Amino acid sequence: MNQRNTVIYVGSTAYLPGRNWQHKNKILKGFTYRYNVDKLAYYEYFSDREAALNREYEIKGWRREKKMKLIKSKNPKLIDLSEEI
Repeated sequence: MNQRNTVIYVGSTAYLPGRNWQHKNKILKGFTYRYNVDKLAYYEYFSDREAALNREYEIKGWRREKKMKLIKSKNPKLIDLSEEI
């Protein structure tokens, strides 16, 4: 999410701390750079890449309201969870 919680980014990675660092430091000039997305509001861990990608595509297909409900179920105050990974 961005700091004003207006943009939701859904993605997957093999190494969450490294990917989070890239977003916070604006290393990659893609979606997260353009929309200033650098807050980790929600994450899930999976044992294999295929399961993670399937979940990513599932969530990407949801409407914003459903995504926000999922995020707020684990993080009701929408704080940055970067410190806990």
